[in-house]
Amino acid sequence: MTGANGAALPRIGILISGGGSNMAALVAAMQSGAVPATPALVIADRATAGGVARGQALGVPVTILGYRDFPDRAAFEMALDAALQAARVELVCLAGFMRILSPEFVARWQGRMLNIHPSLLPLFPGLHTHARVLEAGMAVHGATVHRVTADLDAGPILGQAVIAVRAGDTAEQLAARLLPMEHRLYPAVLAHLLGGGEGPIPLMETG
Repeated sequence: MTGANGAALPRIGILISGGGSNMAALVAAMQSGAVPATPALVIADRATAGGVARGQALGVPVTILGYRDFPDRAAFEMALDAALQAARVELVCLAGFMRILSPEFVARWQGRMLNIHPSLLPLFPGLHTHARVLEAGMAVHGATVHRVTADLDAGPILGQAVIAVRAGDTAEQLAARLLPMEHRLYPAVLAHLLGGGEGPIPLMETG
């Protein structure tokens, strides 16, 4: 794919572990032209990931690299890197990818890898964010897109979306209400970044 000026669009690789809804939002934004990029490859770390069929239905090349099919993390990451290189990927988007990548892999893609995390970082890095937000009695919750560094969920923030926590919310309800905001946030951040924007995008809030 090429842009309006005839130049080749940046090639994006998307890594998933689950249903792939954020992957689908990114791909849709690229295919519509809202994000000036080409969805070059989706990689799933397990064959049963719901995002595999979703990516195929969107017409994007999908590769399955089952984590348990490799003897160790180094071998898995070698295959992961090889697949990305073979697809000529220039920027990697982690979209519900549940593997912690080694510092060595992150260094190879330094500055060229993004992640979306379901909390308002630096609050609540790691897992089970929705339940932890409720346990902490927070009034707001949100999502963050950030650059990936060797430290978990600690890279420079590129954009955030915020929603209110409602009385009686469960973790499941909170997660379901946040997801559409994630689907807006990730493409917006990617478009801003590829358009040469500097710094994070403005805070995105629900109406």
